[in-house]
Amino acid sequence: MNRKTPTPSRYQRNALAPSLIAAAILFLAPALILADWEPLVQFVASIFALIVGWFAMQARHWWWIPVFVAIAVIWNPVAPFPFSGSVWTTAQPAAAVVFIVAGATIKVKRK
Repeated sequence: MNRKTPTPSRYQRNALAPSLIAAAILFLAPALILADWEPLVQFVASIFALIVGWFAMQARHWWWIPVFVAIAVIWNPVAPFPFSGSVWTTAQPAAAVVFIVAGATIKVKRK
């Protein structure tokens, strides 16, 4: 039997797990907001935006930092913006897609 030892990946994607969690919450946001869980959506989106932004900074993917700072500000629960309607409903899944793309592309070389 010819068994090869699997080679470990040369890269690690630290931002993938927080991005997937944030994306799941943002995809469910319209239903959660109807159930009065809007503060949860805002907390998760803003905190995970800062976490993913931090991982982007560590990976030297500078172009993601302004994107996630903007998401953290727009979804901040401390001083929320009075967004509503179709624009806000469309912004939730759009931000979820941004999280997924960033989580898949932000990577650092293993040492």
